[in-house]
Amino acid sequence: MTLDVYLSVFTLMLFSLGINIISLKLRIPYTVLLVIGGSLLVPLSKVDIFSFITSFQLTPELLFFVFLPILIFESAYNISIRNIRENKVAISLLAIVGLLISTFIIGFVGQWFFHLLGYDVPLLVTLLFGSIISATDPVAVLSLFKEYGAPRRLTLIFEGESLFNDGTAFAIFLVFLGVIQHGFHGTETVLQGVISFLTMIFGGALFGLFMGLLFSKLIELVKGHEHLEITLTLLVAHFTFLFTELISEKLVINNHHIYLSSIIATLVSSIVMGNFGRYKMSAGVEEYMEKFWSYFAFLANSLVFILMGLLFTSLSISIHVAIYPILVMILLVAIARAVSVYLSIGIANLNKAEEDIPLNWQHLLSWGSLRGAIAVIMVMLIPEDLMLPNWNYEFSIKEFITAITIGSIYFTLIFKATTIGKVIRWLKIDVLLPHEQMGYFKSQAYIYQTLKARTLQLLEHEDISEGQYQILVNEYQTLYQQVCQQCQDKNHNPSHVVENMLLIYTLAIQKTELREIFRRDEINESIYKRNLSILETQTERVEQDKPQLETLNTYFDSWINKINHIIHRLFFLSEDLSESQELYLYYRTQNKLIIKVLEKLESMKDSPLVEIFDDPAVLKNVTRIYQNLKKINEHQLNSQLQSNKELLDDLNEQSATALLGITKIDTLKELLDNEIISNKLFILLKKKIDDDRLAGRF
Repeated sequence: MTLDVYLSVFTLMLFSLGINIISLKLRIPYTVLLVIGGSLLVPLSKVDIFSFITSFQLTPELLFFVFLPILIFESAYNISIRNIRENKVAISLLAIVGLLISTFIIGFVGQWFFHLLGYDVPLLVTLLFGSIISATDPVAVLSLFKEYGAPRRLTLIFEGESLFNDGTAFAIFLVFLGVIQHGFHGTETVLQGVISFLTMIFGGALFGLFMGLLFSKLIELVKGHEHLEITLTLLVAHFTFLFTELISEKLVINNHHIYLSSIIATLVSSIVMGNFGRYKMSAGVEEYMEKFWSYFAFLANSLVFILMGLLFTSLSISIHVAIYPILVMILLVAIARAVSVYLSIGIANLNKAEEDIPLNWQHLLSWGSLRGAIAVIMVMLIPEDLMLPNWNYEFSIKEFITAITIGSIYFTLIFKATTIGKVIRWLKIDVLLPHEQMGYFKSQAYIYQTLKARTLQLLEHEDISEGQYQILVNEYQTLYQQVCQQCQDKNHNPSHVVENMLLIYTLAIQKTELREIFRRDEINESIYKRNLSILETQTERVEQDKPQLETLNTYFDSWINKINHIIHRLFFLSEDLSESQELYLYYRTQNKLIIKVLEKLESMKDSPLVEIFDDPAVLKNVTRIYQNLKKINEHQLNSQLQSNKELLDDLNEQSATALLGITKIDTLKELLDNEIISNKLFILLKKKIDDDRLAGRF
């Protein structure tokens, strides 16, 4: 039996791999094919030789304690706090207010619909279903948003909503489940439900913040020991989840259990790790983390969606009985989603705290709301023996909710997911921005010029004949001229667009150089994030064709920076630099970034990239912008040097020591990679470097 389970797991993994290959060829969302494929596995499992396929079963414990933390961490780890902050009103209203609106519409209207159809379904059952089905799943939608070119802000709003409404949905799910199990006692039950909901959300968030900062500190303490860093990073999601469950089980105040949301706690700790902890990791560990969690999320989603198909086909409730409730709920869920989106976004737009969300974005948010893993997990957690006094059907409450939940998920995956691309095009959400449109044509022109140069090399190396060379060159020259003409026809103000493209390129140069400076330990995490925030803000403003920030010091006085300092003090996180030292490092880093850009701009005249940035006046103007920035920055840097010379000399010495230490390791790794030294020698020399560092030898 154990062998059958193992064989089942690995067969399902192999099957999901095949489905993924098919989805890439057919350009159909991966999750859609997974649930369809899972359904087809059932008849296959009836054949004796393939009977092992259904040996691996999704249990509530496996879903809840193993798969769910993986899915939460992978999604939350890569979301930026800055992006959440900039869209906090829209995300909060969609994830909390919108979800509650959807839940209660489905609950109350659903019960009324069922009575019209002759089904005596209690209100608590429809409310429980409403809490399950109202949470959106981002897996398929986000990949489609990116593929079809949905705006970055729209993608971020949807991703933020999907992350936070999981926790909200699960909290309200537990409240309704508790009412069904323990009965409704009027105002007391309502009040207790509201208190439980609030303690789960806010208590879970505070505990998640604590765990995220704790693990970030632990990773900082073991930095340089890659195996320890990786182990701590892998533990944060599951430890946060399990400890939150343990606290909820043991925490009793005045004879009342205090529940914390393990989903919210894991979500917050994952966001903290992604925005604070990742900068305390070694460079290699951070890169490994991205790939590791991406793979495990892929694996978890694959198994959940395949087994969803198996679950639906194995229900004991007859399809003839379930079909009408499923169809009614599909329609109602779509209506409830639309109402919740338009109301929530309407309130957000009236608030005026953030940029308005256009109507076509709201249409897409309404249609692009797929349901997935979190809904299946909640269904699985419903007890098999859950009953109500007036439930008089042969099938159980769990079987009924499972049928309409899986049916609704099937509809969103098969019909909504496959039409999102068409909806995006119909709503004209995929319209290219001016710099993107010009980049589209100029990139093609650059490619054709590169191909012409490469063809000449082939001729010189006698890999092709003169005749073949002429045919290829003529073809590429014709294509080059066509895209150049299209570029001229489509752009009415080319100089302004080229300038924006060049500014985005120079900002990208600075981001790359900044990462390298941070990797070399020339700056600390705080300086790195301050500079990165400025660069990302500038990039977004150029993309939206807005004026650049008037000063590069804007971020220094922001409220988020002050909160960051408070958090560091509360949780004893390292802040080993004074304000004057941080200012000096900030200006010095800015100076290095500006110099790097000016070097690139100077060398661009002889670079193939001149094909893209082919406007001399634009190149001259952008160069002048950076030369002015350099003068301003050098003045600020010299002011800091004059007022804190002794202190800053020590700081320069520390930075130089750190840089030379990194250079030692890099040189040693280069010798190993080129097989100049053996692995044994690498270990011995690495140990000597570590011993010298601990002994304070330079």
